[in-house]
Amino acid sequence: MEQQSPPASSSTTVTSTTPLLPQNHPWWRRHFHMNNSLSSELSGAVGDLGTFIPIVLTLTLVSHLDLSTTLIFTALYNIATGLLFHIPMPVQPMKSIAAVAVSETPHLTTSQIATAGASTAAVLFFLGATGLMSTLYRLLPLPVVRGIQLSQGLSFAFSAIKYIRYNQDFVASKATTPRAWLGLDGLVVALSSLLFLVIFTGSGDQYDRNGSDDDQPRRRNSKRLRILGSIPAALIVFLLGLVLCFIRDPSIFGDIKFGPSKIGFLSITWNDWKVGFLKGAVPQIPLSVLNSVIAVCKLSGDLFPNRELSAAKVSVSVGVMNLVGCWFGAMPVCHGAGGLAGQYRFGARSGWSVVYLGIGKLIIGLVFGNSFVRILNQFPIGILGVLLLFAGIELAMASRDMNSKEESFVMLVCAAVSLTGSSAALGFVCGILLFLLLKLRKIEYSGSTPGFSKFKFESTVDAETSSIP
Repeated sequence: MEQQSPPASSSTTVTSTTPLLPQNHPWWRRHFHMNNSLSSELSGAVGDLGTFIPIVLTLTLVSHLDLSTTLIFTALYNIATGLLFHIPMPVQPMKSIAAVAVSETPHLTTSQIATAGASTAAVLFFLGATGLMSTLYRLLPLPVVRGIQLSQGLSFAFSAIKYIRYNQDFVASKATTPRAWLGLDGLVVALSSLLFLVIFTGSGDQYDRNGSDDDQPRRRNSKRLRILGSIPAALIVFLLGLVLCFIRDPSIFGDIKFGPSKIGFLSITWNDWKVGFLKGAVPQIPLSVLNSVIAVCKLSGDLFPNRELSAAKVSVSVGVMNLVGCWFGAMPVCHGAGGLAGQYRFGARSGWSVVYLGIGKLIIGLVFGNSFVRILNQFPIGILGVLLLFAGIELAMASRDMNSKEESFVMLVCAAVSLTGSSAALGFVCGILLFLLLKLRKIEYSGSTPGFSKFKFESTVDAETSSIP
C-alpha cells in the first residue's frame, strides 16, 4: 500500500519551499530565523481563534473551566511548539471532549474534562513513543486522509456560516434567532469583515514575484497585490472585534479584575476517571489520531514541503501537553489541521506566529485572569464566523490534489460519511474499506483448478463496452 508523497500545494510560498537559511549557518540561526514580515506573522497568529474562542467561552460558562489557567498553559504550549516545530503549529481545544462536556446531562465537571484529556493524551503519547503512529501514518491511503481533511474543513465552514447568519447561545450549544443586519454584531459588520479579508488576502495564492521586465502590467499588478498582502488584515479584524466588545457593553471596564487565578491541582476521584474516559476520551481518541496528528502532518507537508512534521513527534507533543496541564485544570488541547490552515491562510509562515500568539495569551492570562471572560462574552460572533470560514475553506482545499476519479471517489465517500454521521472515525473506516475493495477489485489471481487459469476482479462491463464502437 505504498503512497506517494503529496504534491506541494499551489499556495506554497517561496519561503516554504526553501530552507530558512543556508545549511552552513549555525543550527540556532537556521531554526529561529524569521524569513517573513512581522505583520504577516502577527496576522496569521489569530487565524485559529475562530475555533479557539467559542469553545473556550462555552466551557468557561457551562463547565466552569478556569480561563486564566487555560490561557497560561495554552500560551506556554504555543511558545514551546512554535520553537520546536518551526511552523505555525496550532494549539486548539479537543472538540469532541468539549462537545460532550456541554451536551451531557449533567454537564461534565472540570475534573471529568481533565481526565478525558489526560486519558486521550496517554494513548497518543504511547502511540507516538512506540512508533506505532509513524507506522499508521505511512500506511494510511492519501485519499482517506484527504477525505478527513475535507470533512473537517467543510464542517468548520458550515459552523462559520451559522455564526454569521444566526445569533448563538453557547451555553445551550445552539443557534437562536437570525442575526440582524444592523448593530455592533450585525450582518453588516460580519459581511464588511469578510469583504475586507477577501480584498486584502484574496484566495490565499502566492503572487508572482518573478515577472520579467517585459511584462510590466503583470509586474505592476503583482506589486499592488503584494502591498495589499502585506497588511495584517486578520489581525485588524480581530482588534476591531475587541474594540466592539467594550462599545457593546461599557460595564466591562468596571468588571475587570487584574491578576491571574490561583493555580492548583484538581481533586480527581475514581468516578471522574471512569466518566471522563468513557464519555470524553473514547470519542476523542480517533478524532485526535486522525485530525490532530495524521491530517496535520499531511497538511504540513503540503504547505511546507521541506518541513513536514513527524507523526511520532506530533503525537508525543499532544500527549505531553495534556499530561502536564490537565492536572491543573487547563483545557484539553491538541494540534488541529484547521488551525494550521487558518494561520497559514492569513500569513503565518514560521513558528514565530504562534510564539507571538502565546505571548499575547500569557499577558492576558496574567493580567486579566478569569475576568477576561467578560470581554470574550461580548466579542462579535459574526467576526469569529468570518475567521473560521477562511480556516475551514483553506483546510478543505488541501484535498484538491486527487488526480484520479478513483482517489476522488474514496475521498468524497469518506468525507460524506464523516459529515453525515458526525464521526471522523466512521468516515475513516468506510474510506479504508472502500479503498481496499477498489484495490482488491484490480488484483490478478492465478487459478490452480483446471479451466480457471487466470481472472481479474475488474469490471467486465467496462471491458465489453470499451469494444463497442
